[in-house]
Parts: sequence; structure tokens; C-alpha cells
Amino acid sequence: MDSVLLGSFPKPSSFTIGGNFGRRKTSIVNYYASSYAPTVSWHKRKIQKEHNFLRFQQLSLNHPYKGISGGSTCQGCNRKYVVKAASEQSFESESRGLDPNNIRDSVKNSLDAFYRFSRPHTVIGTALSIISVSLLAVEKASDLSPLFFTGVMEAVVAALFMNIYIVGLNQLYDVEIDKINKPYLPLASGEYSFQTGVIIVASFSILSFSLGWIVGSWPLFWALFISFVLGTAYSINVPLLRWKRFAVLAAMCILVIRAVVVQLAFFLHMQTYVYKRPAVFSRPLIFATAFMSFFSVVIALFKDIPDTEGDKIFDIQSFSVRLGQKKVFWICVSLLEMAYGVALVMGAASPCLWSKIVTCLGHAVLASVLWYRAKSVDFSRKASITEFYMFIWKLFYAEYLLIPLIR
Repeated sequence: MDSVLLGSFPKPSSFTIGGNFGRRKTSIVNYYASSYAPTVSWHKRKIQKEHNFLRFQQLSLNHPYKGISGGSTCQGCNRKYVVKAASEQSFESESRGLDPNNIRDSVKNSLDAFYRFSRPHTVIGTALSIISVSLLAVEKASDLSPLFFTGVMEAVVAALFMNIYIVGLNQLYDVEIDKINKPYLPLASGEYSFQTGVIIVASFSILSFSLGWIVGSWPLFWALFISFVLGTAYSINVPLLRWKRFAVLAAMCILVIRAVVVQLAFFLHMQTYVYKRPAVFSRPLIFATAFMSFFSVVIALFKDIPDTEGDKIFDIQSFSVRLGQKKVFWICVSLLEMAYGVALVMGAASPCLWSKIVTCLGHAVLASVLWYRAKSVDFSRKASITEFYMFIWKLFYAEYLLIPLIR
């Protein structure tokens, strides 16, 4: 084809016309021929390359083994380009990984997952209860010394570690239930693997006991040990345990930890270990233990009200499953109103005027708000019941703000 193209142009020597016109025409022909020659040459090289490539493919198909061995250079080139592309892609991935925005988002997501895993409403309740009960051991202003704050911090940190162990263990054994009842939890949603959950739970139990042992306070250590035993018995699925399946045993676990262990053990930690005083069970301590017994029963009953769907499927015989959501709801509200009534009587009998006013007024307000909010709950909406359960925890926090003022 190239020869045809080139042959179609007459050679300059073929023009024999004389004179200036003949010379000008010859030069014009020479110009066009010279200007077209590179283009023709480029086409020729391109066609030659295509011909060689097609021939190479034909040889490879006719002689597969020969083609493979003969094509090693091309494969090497291809391999070189693939490696280069992969390295460039890896570099781009590393660059994206080192992006401050990506790092910040990754850290934020990790903290959010751990925040949900730790069940923050229980963490806040544990911290507030220990601080509140510790203040009951304060008899004079000079007791609020660095020694007091150190003792409180040791107790709070060790108890929070144990709290994370207990709620984490419960999630490990409730993954399938939580996929129905609480799909936002990290194990149920798949953000955490089961192995990750086991590592977190085991680590925090070890940290809790280690800190309790280092501190050397026997009331603190026994508080951690009893919480560990009851929290494990509540959740772990082995014969004779997993007490959460049985309504009375489940309520007793929460009552003993929240009402008895927290009040008595942490008060004794401050009274006997920090202040080196003899164990004395004061009037405010007895009231706090009795009041929180009511409150702990309410929390134990109420926490199952939003979760009846999953509990029925997995045969968790909670009071809400056996008696119905609405009935258990009003039992809880009634128990709390009774507790607030006892608190009003306790406050009125206080010999301290400012304590009498604050205690009576505070409990009257809480009782009124509780009744108002209870009447607005929509039992057809799970979100409404869950929101009220979180409100119960807010009342729990508020009570621990009032307990130190009871004198």
C-alpha cells in the first residue's frame, strides 16, 4: 500500500518542460513530495508494527509453549507496568491514610463505638453514686482534703473498669438478642468482632482488680469482687447461671450491686481506709441504701420493657414478657412515687433546717415531674418507652445529687 501511495506521485526528473515555468513546477512537486514523505513514512512504520503484532499473536496461538517463552519480554514489560501501577495505587492509599481528616474521622468513629459499648448511662450512674456516697463520710470541711479526692478517684476508676467489664460481658452473650433490641451496639452492628469484645472485657476486668489490689482497700476490693461475681452470673451462658433469664434473680443482681454494694462498700472505703475511722452506719447512709433499693428494682424491671420483642424470641422470661409492658411500667412508676414519699418524710424529720427544705422540695419536684412524664408515654412506640427509661436514669442521677444533703 505504501508503494502504491509513493508511486502515485511522479518523480521530479520526469518533468521535461523547459523554461522557468518548468523549473517552478518541478520545485513545487519537490516541495509537496518532501512535505508528504514524513507522513507516509509514519504510516509505514505504524502498519509494520501492526503487522508484526498480528504475526506475533498468530505464532503464540499456533505454538502456545513457544509463544509463552518467546513472550517473556512482553510479559516482563507488562509486569513492570502492573507493579508500577500497584505501587502508585499503594502510595495513593497511604497518602489517603495519612490525611489528617481521615485520621480524625477514624479516631472519632473508634471513640464513638467504645462510648456505645461502655453503656454511658451506667458509667455516669456508677461515678455519681460513688462520689455521692463518699461525701456521706465527710463530717467537716477539713475532710475535703487531697486525701479525700485521691480515695474517691481510686474508687471511681476501679469501679468504672468493672462496670465496663459487666456491660461488655452482657453484650458478648446477647449479640443475637441485641441485633433485635439494640442494633446500634458495636457487637450487634458488626463494628466490633467477638474477639475484640473479649479482649476489651478481659482487659478491663484485669485492670479493675489490679487497681483494687494496688490501692489495698479491702472494702473497695470486695465491692469489685462481688460486682464481678454477680455481673458474670447475670450474663454468662453456662448451666445454673445466666440469671438474666429469671426475673427475680436478675432483679436481685442489680439490687445487690446498685443498692447495697455501692452504698455500703464505698462508704466504708472512705470511712475506714481513707479516714481511718471506725465503721459507723449513719442515718443518711441507711436512707440512701433503702431508697436506692427501690430505685434499683425499678431499673431492673424497667430496662426490659423496651426489649420484649427480642426477649420473647430468645426465651428471656422477664416481668415485661410475663406481665406485659404497660403493667410493669405502672408498677415501676408506683414504686418510685412511694420512694419519693418516704424521702419527703425523711426530709421533714431532719433536725437541720436547710437539709429539711432542700430534701423535701427536691423530692417533691422529682415526684411531680415523674408523674407528668409517665402520663405522656406512648406504649405503641418503642422509642417513647426507651426515652422514658433514659429519663429514669436522669432521676437516678438527680437522687445522688440530693443524698449528700440529707443530714
